[in-house]
Amino acid sequence: MTPHIPALWPKTTGETSFWFTQTGRPMPRPALPGPTQADVCIIGAGFTGLWAAYYLSRAAPDLRVIMVEAEHAGFGASGRNGGWLTGGFAWTHDRYLNTSTEQAVRALVRAMSGTVDEIIGIAASAGIPANIRRTDELLVATNPAQHARLLDEHRSRTHWGETDIQIIDAADLAQRVAIPNARAGLKIPNVARIQPAELVTGLARLVERMGVPIFENTRVTTLHSGRVETTRGPITARTILRTTEGFTSQLAGHARDLLPLNSAQIVTAPLPESVWDKIGWQGYEMLGDFANAYCYCQRTDDGRIAVGGRGIPYRFNNRLDQNGTPDDETIRRLIAILKQHFPAAANAPIDHAWCGTLGVPRDWCARVDFDPVTRIGSAGGYVGVGVSTANLAGRTLADLALNRQTALTALPWVNRPLRKWEPEPLRWLGLRGMYKLLNAADRAEAQGANPSALATLANRIKNS
Repeated sequence: MTPHIPALWPKTTGETSFWFTQTGRPMPRPALPGPTQADVCIIGAGFTGLWAAYYLSRAAPDLRVIMVEAEHAGFGASGRNGGWLTGGFAWTHDRYLNTSTEQAVRALVRAMSGTVDEIIGIAASAGIPANIRRTDELLVATNPAQHARLLDEHRSRTHWGETDIQIIDAADLAQRVAIPNARAGLKIPNVARIQPAELVTGLARLVERMGVPIFENTRVTTLHSGRVETTRGPITARTILRTTEGFTSQLAGHARDLLPLNSAQIVTAPLPESVWDKIGWQGYEMLGDFANAYCYCQRTDDGRIAVGGRGIPYRFNNRLDQNGTPDDETIRRLIAILKQHFPAAANAPIDHAWCGTLGVPRDWCARVDFDPVTRIGSAGGYVGVGVSTANLAGRTLADLALNRQTALTALPWVNRPLRKWEPEPLRWLGLRGMYKLLNAADRAEAQGANPSALATLANRIKNS
């Protein structure tokens, strides 16, 4: 018997991401040919590793730098994300303050903000066609509880130096994009929308032109000071940079360093102008909301709406998706968000659904590490703002690997103490329980309630 398929079910699921099916996947690169020596070995050919290779090669062109990648360049979150280049500070300022100073935390906020211009400038000079469009970020509140969080967010971000953000009322918001029940929005300037697969593949080609080979289909099994073991043979290198982010938990000895949190997206078919006349969105703003289990959306240049969210956030014992294929429940939730925020597109065909993993540290704060004795460095824990954060992390790793003492190496995310995640089943129970509470809080808030107890309990689980 043929299973029933809903009318709006995606035509395609998985296949890494829509972004790669849109651009076409580059020709595979060769695997590591066998035992190899290098000055620097970078593990993982996503944004962090590629940016580290770029800055290392620019600063020290005689350095022998190689990269190894288990799949293909951009296979992970770098080629699957929502296309938000924001320079945003997505972590808790006070947690960095606990181990640093207010001046240092403000310096990290400023450094993050500068990543947008840094990335756009390099992409332009290198001729990387990443479909970059400068715009604003709009975070929308659709009920009183969300409005209260909007005000809190505005107070916090302005206190820490983001003085260019603005609260806009419902009338001003409606002039930009029609969101049902919108009460207000937080407008954040100096962001950009990108096509992530184009940016990551263009960056990979750039570092290759700079002399850095990328060996694909080469999985790392273990690493220790001076040596990386792979499925294609060992690599001897004085410096090793592990830039595996959401895949870190798959490495021996790192199962509890970064939790692989699932995030998923859907994208519609191109919408007719009659639909866009109802929605507006002529500024192509990056669009999110203040729901506890928030969403992230973009309007593509070819007239589609992409909607992303957490769905089922964590699979037991660090299990990963199969080539970007999301579960049915997550797809249903994303379609519901599309209908809620964009009713004019409620019946639009869904062309693609996909998912990926991002690395989450136990304190939910990004970090960069480098041990000058073992000369092993790493970066990750971006918690969903990796496009911009990976650039700053790659620059910082390059300075650390070159033994430089710079403003970047003094930032308070460098060599923060690592708190490991709880063993199973505790982390599975905690994460699943936390997101169930957040989703329940959102349902109650949509009915006009202010269920602070539900959200407070979820945050206690998160911050315990």
